[in-house]
Amino acid sequence: MDQDDSEGAAELRNQSVGGWGLLQIAGCTGLTAYIVWAGILMPGFRRVPLRLQVPYIPASRKQVQNVMTLLEGRSGKVVDLGSGDGRIVLEASKRGFRPAIGYELNPWLVRLSKFYAWRAGCQDQVSYMKQDLWKVDLSDCSNVTVFLAPSVLSLLEVKLLSELPEDAWIVAGRFPFPNWKPCYTVGDGVDRTWCYSVKRLRQDDVSQIPQEGTAV
Repeated sequence: MDQDDSEGAAELRNQSVGGWGLLQIAGCTGLTAYIVWAGILMPGFRRVPLRLQVPYIPASRKQVQNVMTLLEGRSGKVVDLGSGDGRIVLEASKRGFRPAIGYELNPWLVRLSKFYAWRAGCQDQVSYMKQDLWKVDLSDCSNVTVFLAPSVLSLLEVKLLSELPEDAWIVAGRFPFPNWKPCYTVGDGVDRTWCYSVKRLRQDDVSQIPQEGTAV
């Protein structure tokens, strides 16, 4: 390398990025984030009202473990509403739940879930459906798991109580159902999970109905 070239390279290394350079870097970063959102995350939100949109945040290993702890000793059908990348459904299948089904509106996350299931050799033991959770029939589900926002949970209470069988259990992660009293809880902070018995919830609803001749 010539001496002039060496001096030029050294001069470039000593120069600061500067305001314009930082602006360009920020712009590229923002563009990359938008491409990820538009191509991967947005498709599941296009036809969903704003207050019902739930951003994709994968469950941590501890959160998945806490869900399985609450479902320990149970069996039958398990359904994850808003299943994301499918890790809870996959773990439930490994624990013997049959069938194990995830419902997710985002097609990219459904594909990702199927890839993870294939990689784990469990592609024949789990199912991932691109379907709106509000249109899913839950009348034969023994176990339901949800990792959803409080605005969605408050509305979901009505659907779950009206459709689930008497012996069904519901496990919520990150946020509890706002109007229900859990029968069990596991974990702390963001890893905390709550378990609800449909039978007990219905009993609580009945006990709160004023009886004839009772002042309200």
